[in-house]
Amino acid sequence: MRRCLFRCLFACVRYIPSIRRAGINIGSWLRLVVARGLVDYCGKGANIEYGCVFNEGGRGVRIGNYAGIGIRAQIGPYVSIGDFTMMGPDVIILTRNHRFSDINKPMCLQSYLDYKPVIIEDDVWIGQRVIILPGVTIGKGSILGAGAVIAKSIPQYSIVVGNPAQVIKSRLHAIE
Repeated sequence: MRRCLFRCLFACVRYIPSIRRAGINIGSWLRLVVARGLVDYCGKGANIEYGCVFNEGGRGVRIGNYAGIGIRAQIGPYVSIGDFTMMGPDVIILTRNHRFSDINKPMCLQSYLDYKPVIIEDDVWIGQRVIILPGVTIGKGSILGAGAVIAKSIPQYSIVVGNPAQVIKSRLHAIE
């Protein structure tokens, strides 16, 4: 019942614009207050931009300290977002898929596979329109380039681009 109430409240506040009054971003503050009642954990200093959707009511979602959820992001259930994570607009994080193994039955009638949680470790930068598929772990300090489709887990401090995503460099050896 409580989660249902917060789902309704979040639907009301998710499109409030980011307006500053007395040093406070009112839209972001309202989204954060309501999200704390919706998701399993929402850390100190987190920022949730307008248009964000927590699919299935934010069940199993954990948002770390000072993590930023991007504009119009779609976050599936059972997603863990680490501290200091930055997320661009239109990011999609999926945690399950349709069944399709029975060729004698339409795919839309085969229900869903089990959830596969997504883990995003600390200090990750997720570019605009990145899609993260079920069961993936994004290693600490990684950078996911805009438009990347992440189908496999990413090692720590990796720089990743493309569809399918490819590790192009390690931040441990990067020269700026």
